[in-house]
Amino acid sequence: MMSVNLRMFALIPLTALALAGCEVTTSSTPRTQAPPQQQPKVARLDSATAARNFTAVVRRVEPVAEQICRQRTQGVNCDFKIVVDNRPNQPPNAFQTLDRSGRPVVAFTVALIAEAQNQDELAFVMGHETAHHIAGHIPRTQQSALGGMIIGGIAAAVLGADVKSGQDLGATVGARRYSKDFELEADSLGTRITARAGYNPLRGAQYFNRIPDPGNRFLGSHPPNAQRMEVVRRTAAGL
Repeated sequence: MMSVNLRMFALIPLTALALAGCEVTTSSTPRTQAPPQQQPKVARLDSATAARNFTAVVRRVEPVAEQICRQRTQGVNCDFKIVVDNRPNQPPNAFQTLDRSGRPVVAFTVALIAEAQNQDELAFVMGHETAHHIAGHIPRTQQSALGGMIIGGIAAAVLGADVKSGQDLGATVGARRYSKDFELEADSLGTRITARAGYNPLRGAQYFNRIPDPGNRFLGSHPPNAQRMEVVRRTAAGL
């Protein structure tokens, strides 16, 4: 990954924008590429336009996200670091994580930057990912996974099964328990961040119409696209 410095952004090898279209996901952790049959072809912007859009969005959304983070949290690092993952052949993706010092990091692949059709879409994705941090989704997921691991290990021991396998399964179930709720929370708060930065969240959320619908799968990581759009519409209407 490469840190995004607005003066250095033009140096990022945006020739990677010619990669084939694939799934776009937003979450607190990186996602794997979708099966080929689920990958719709999406028009991509030219390198110069994509770079200008991304630079403009970072300048406007990042300070708003930091302001809202400080208003809503206590003792939380709100100094967001925006990075571009310019490794070759990475699918369109964005995610939020923490660096070793606990600083929140929001990462975009070059392919996602190229496939965003306008600044509103980029702003909404950035608002969504920063919202994951503001809402504390990473530590909440870790806590849930730990609880699941303990319960899974105990259950395996009682049943005479492999304890390690039980712990792994329990951790996975625990981590996924609130995943859909967290995505909807991030959509709602991300809508507010997007709007406060001067972008249109309804227009920004239109990228949901171009990605595969995960449906309402048991222990799925993301809720149905229609449900996410409804959350955005309802939140925007209340602003």
